[in-house]
Amino acid sequence: MRLSTRIALSVTVLVPVMVLTAGLLLLGLVHRDLSRQQDAVLRERAAAVLPNVRTLLAADSKGRPRAEQNQQRKVLDGALDSGVRLAGQDGAVLLAVGPQPAENVPLPAAADAPVTVRDAGRAWRVLSVRVDGAAPGTLWLVSPSSAVDPQVAAVRRRVLLVAVLAAPVAGLLAFALAGRATASLRRLSARAAALDPGGGATALAHTPSRVLEVDELAAALGLLLARFDEQALRTTQALDTARSFSSAASHELRTPLTAMRTNLDVLGAHPDLAAAERAEVVAELAQDHARLEELLTALRTLAGGDLVEVSAFTGLDLGELVESAVAEAVRRHPKAVIDVAAAPGIRVFGWEAGLRIALANLVGNAVVHGSPPGGGPARVTVRLRAGRSGAAVLTVDDTGPGVPPEGRAAVFHRFHRRPDSPGSGLGLTLVAQQAALHRGTVAVGDAPPPGGCRFEMRLPLLRPQAPTLRLPARRDWLSGDR
Repeated sequence: MRLSTRIALSVTVLVPVMVLTAGLLLLGLVHRDLSRQQDAVLRERAAAVLPNVRTLLAADSKGRPRAEQNQQRKVLDGALDSGVRLAGQDGAVLLAVGPQPAENVPLPAAADAPVTVRDAGRAWRVLSVRVDGAAPGTLWLVSPSSAVDPQVAAVRRRVLLVAVLAAPVAGLLAFALAGRATASLRRLSARAAALDPGGGATALAHTPSRVLEVDELAAALGLLLARFDEQALRTTQALDTARSFSSAASHELRTPLTAMRTNLDVLGAHPDLAAAERAEVVAELAQDHARLEELLTALRTLAGGDLVEVSAFTGLDLGELVESAVAEAVRRHPKAVIDVAAAPGIRVFGWEAGLRIALANLVGNAVVHGSPPGGGPARVTVRLRAGRSGAAVLTVDDTGPGVPPEGRAAVFHRFHRRPDSPGSGLGLTLVAQQAALHRGTVAVGDAPPPGGCRFEMRLPLLRPQAPTLRLPARRDWLSGDR
C-alpha cells in the first residue's frame, strides 16, 4: 500500500473520531450551559412572583378569598410555563398548578440553588424559596429537565452530521495532500531504482526538495553509496595487492631460492667436501635465507600498509620506537657507531607495526650505507625533536657517500637498490609508505659536515582536539607503479 493511501485512510478514520470526541465534550458543555440557563430563569421568575406570593399568603391568612384568587392569577402570569406549588406555614398546599411532580412527591426545603427531583422516570428542576413575612410559607418553581433536550439533540445531530461528512472529505483532501507531499519521495525512489551500479554516489544527483525527511533520506543514501564505493575500492585494492604480492614474491624469491637450491645440491653431491668449503656454502645458505626472510617480511608489511584501517592506529610515543629501532640496529651491527637523542613526550597517532619496521629500515639503511668513503665503521646520528609546524621531526645522518640529487627520488621506488646493496630494495619504500599513511613526509638530502646522507621524516604530532586521521585514498605501494 502506498504511503499516500495509508495517510489518507488514517486521516479518514482519525478525523471523524476527533470530531465525535470533540462533539461529546461539546454536548456536555452545552447541556451544562442550558441547565444553568434554566436555573437562572427559575430564579428570575421566583423573584418576579415573590411579592404576589406574599400578598397571596396574607390574603389566605385573613380569609379574603377574592384577593387570594386575584393574587393567584398574578402568580400564574409571572411564572409563565413553570410549575408553581405554594404551601402555607402549616404545610398545607395553597396553590399547585403547571407541570410538576405528583402531589405525593415531597419537594425539597428552601435551598440556594435548584435541585433535581425524579418522579415516575421523569426529572424536574425545582427551586425552593422560603417566603418570610406576616404569613410565612414556601414557594416552589418547577421546570422539567427535559426542556433542554431538544437543543441538546439538535447539537448531537449536527455533530454526527459533521462527523459523517468529515470522513470522505478529509480522506480526499488527505489523499491529495499526501500525494503531493510524497512526490519528492517518489522521485527519489525512482532515481535510486534507476542507479547504475557503476555510477556510485555521484549518480544519485539529488536536488534539495525542501522536505527535511526526503533530504535526510537522500543524504543517507548518498552516504551509503559512498561507503559502498569506498568498500568496493578497498576490495579492488585488496585483490590488486594480493596479485602483486604473489607476482612480486614469485619474481623476487626466484634468485635466492635458486642459489639455495644450488648450494644444497653442492652439499648433497659432495659429502666429503672440505670443512672450509662446506662452511662457505653454509654461510651462503644463511645469507640467502636471511635475504629471503627479509624480502617476505618487507612484502608482507607493504601489503599490510596498503590494507590497514584507521582502527589499527593509536597514540604512540615516537621516542620509544626510535630508541627501540636504534637498539636493534646496534645488536645487528655491533661495529657501527650510533648516536641517538630523542626528546621525551613526542607522541603521534600511528600504526605501531608499520612505524616500527619503517624506523628499523631507516636506521638500518644508514648503518649499511653509512661507512665513510675512506673506510671504517659507519657513524650514524639519530635525532628526534618537535618541530615548530606541529610535527615530529626525525633526522638520520650517516657519513657514507650520500645520494646524488638526481637519484634521490628513486631511492623510495620499489625494488630500487644499489648494485652492491645487500637489501631487498623495499626498505625505503616501506619508509615512504608509512610516512604517507601517517600524513607525513620523508626526504633525502645532505648531512651536515663532514658530509654524508640525511633522511628526514616528519609526522604530525598527536593532538587531542584534532580531527580523526583519514588515510590516503590511494594506497598502492605494492600493486601500483611506484
